[in-house]
Amino acid sequence: MKEIFINKEADVAQIVLVENGNLLEKYEENEKKKRLEGRIYLGRVQNVLQGMQAAFIDIGEDRNTFIHLKDILPKIDIVKNKNVEEEKNIKKLVKVNDRILIQVKRDATNMKGAKVSTHISIPSRYFVLMPDTEIRTISQKIEEEKEKNRLNNIVDEILPKGYGVIVRTSAINKTKEELEKDIKSSISEWKKIKKIKEDESKNAPCLVYDGQSFIEKLLIDLVDKDISRIVVNDKKYYNEVKKFLEKLNEAEILVELREKEDIFTIYDIKEQIEKTKQRKVWLKCGGFITIDKTEALTAIDVNSGKYTGNKNLEQTVFKVNNEASIEIAKQLRLRDIGGIIIIDYIDMTDEEHKKEIIKILEENLKQDRSKTQIVGFSKLNLLEMTRKHMKGGE
Repeated sequence: MKEIFINKEADVAQIVLVENGNLLEKYEENEKKKRLEGRIYLGRVQNVLQGMQAAFIDIGEDRNTFIHLKDILPKIDIVKNKNVEEEKNIKKLVKVNDRILIQVKRDATNMKGAKVSTHISIPSRYFVLMPDTEIRTISQKIEEEKEKNRLNNIVDEILPKGYGVIVRTSAINKTKEELEKDIKSSISEWKKIKKIKEDESKNAPCLVYDGQSFIEKLLIDLVDKDISRIVVNDKKYYNEVKKFLEKLNEAEILVELREKEDIFTIYDIKEQIEKTKQRKVWLKCGGFITIDKTEALTAIDVNSGKYTGNKNLEQTVFKVNNEASIEIAKQLRLRDIGGIIIIDYIDMTDEEHKKEIIKILEENLKQDRSKTQIVGFSKLNLLEMTRKHMKGGE
């Protein structure tokens, strides 16, 4: 049984996903911190930097946003020609004072402005619509070949030319009618946005599409994952959840308001949340992992700790690394760790054990809703991987 708990204190709301009492995911929403990710703006080019193949775009916020050449070029050009960025000059594509339709792909941090792209995507319950491209992909988490073929055939029938799409896992076993209704709604939204762009009298910069709140994104991702109940302690969030579930025709999910109560304490979640703030995480065998986040990457170190084993050294090392892999997959999801991740496993001399560790990590990462990629072991015996933040920047 999966449940969502939203606990607001002062200006900060903590949102957690729990399954059978166990914490799976945790997010934080600060009402004072303005999030731009997913919003679409009609911006104005402020500066073009040929040496960096980049430009700064004014979107009407406090800081200008940053766009790279690869986020201006059509996606299909990049797919067909890997050297296209070296062959193009950004100054021939955009000029100072140009009006440009862009979407915020990553929020600003203390060090960098928000990152934007002309590659627009409009997420819905079953799809991510990508206008002005015909790239079509199916979520890698949909593994059954028969279902992939069925979804591909439906997309061929319902998607007009000039649109690309990513088919989400929530589309599994949905009818053609359900999928068609969903895609038509997104296309309608895109046409409204395009109309604003084409209106020469529309002043730039301006916001043209507000996107979805984080609560809405979370609900879209999870309503098809056996959510039985949502408990909220704030009336505003309660109303937002109720309204959005009605829009999705999800009447079976129970929404409970426990206004101004500390629901994390009531439902015994607080202690689990506190543990996610700790640097050291103990394993069942007596080993442990440490998690250290920096500006550039996250380093995870695996240690044998109290575990000495009762077989040979290689088997002892493999057991600790095995348990560590399961825990690392869990912690990445729980802490929403994104970007470059370097895992320093205890050294293994057996190449088959290395392959097995990668396989165990991959298997456990399948539970993660976010996109992950395991690059493999480097020459320094460090495992390299990446993970996309579920919530954009930190």
